Amino acid sequence: MAELTPQQFAELWSRSKLPERAGYQQHFLHLCQILKQKSPAEADPEGTFFAFEKGVNKIGGEVSGSEEGKGFADVWYRDHFALEYKGKHKNLQAAYRQLLLYREDLENPPLLVVSDMERYEVHTNFTGTSKKVYTFTNDDIGAVDNAEPLRILRALFDDPSSLKPGITTEGVTKEVANRFAALAEGLRARQVEPRRAARFLDRLLFCLFAEDVGLLPKRLFSRIAERTMGNPEKFSRNLRALFAAMAEGGEFFLEDIRHFNGGLFDDDDVVPLESADIRVPVEV
Repeated sequence: MAELTPQQFAELWSRSKLPERAGYQQHFLHLCQILKQKSPAEADPEGTFFAFEKGVNKIGGEVSGSEEGKGFADVWYRDHFALEYKGKHKNLQAAYRQLLLYREDLENPPLLVVSDMERYEVHTNFTGTSKKVYTFTNDDIGAVDNAEPLRILRALFDDPSSLKPGITTEGVTKEVANRFAALAEGLRARQVEPRRAARFLDRLLFCLFAEDVGLLPKRLFSRIAERTMGNPEKFSRNLRALFAAMAEGGEFFLEDIRHFNGGLFDDDDVVPLESADIRVPVEV
């Protein structure tokens, strides 16, 4: 399948006149494509945790065209989200009410999403929190100067808790700053040359950003830190190999790594860390 950009996706589905039943699965597959996520059939061939048309017992009322108390959620991903589609320009509140009837039988997913293939609403469903709704359109997805819709869509798959009310960008940024300040202080105490320490910390921060926005394969850097936390020497060795791949473009851990220009990775220097230091990027 040819690569689909967010801009191409937005144009295609803004022009589409397909009704809900004819278009919603292809629409969702295209979403998976622009987000570089596996489709339900690829991720879960048996349909046990990620599936189209998940059968449910709903709470009260009837679903048109089905037996009383029975229904189908258009897309369901356990512990992540449930997604209900409507035809273009239809009432999204009706779709949301339908999800509310389904949510208990869908194991209360933290995010309830509705769409008419043009508009999107992501309703939070976290226990013990006030509700928040994220809204955007195809035009927002295709806007090159607006990264927020793609961030929200990626969070559906990768990190639903990042959309939990009370966890703000400002709070996350402050926490990251505090943790990296403590790491910098540790390097200073070990008398690492200040310029070298600053450059190394810039690289760590960039790797976290790059995997978050899809410039690096999903959680690649975080997995390195998680798997080598108890072995600083192995952490340094793997990180050096990653930096070398980023400098030229190439392969690392059977993943294709793009070339990152600008000079940040023009060498593979890694400051040796202790196990406690490696926890910083893992916990950010």
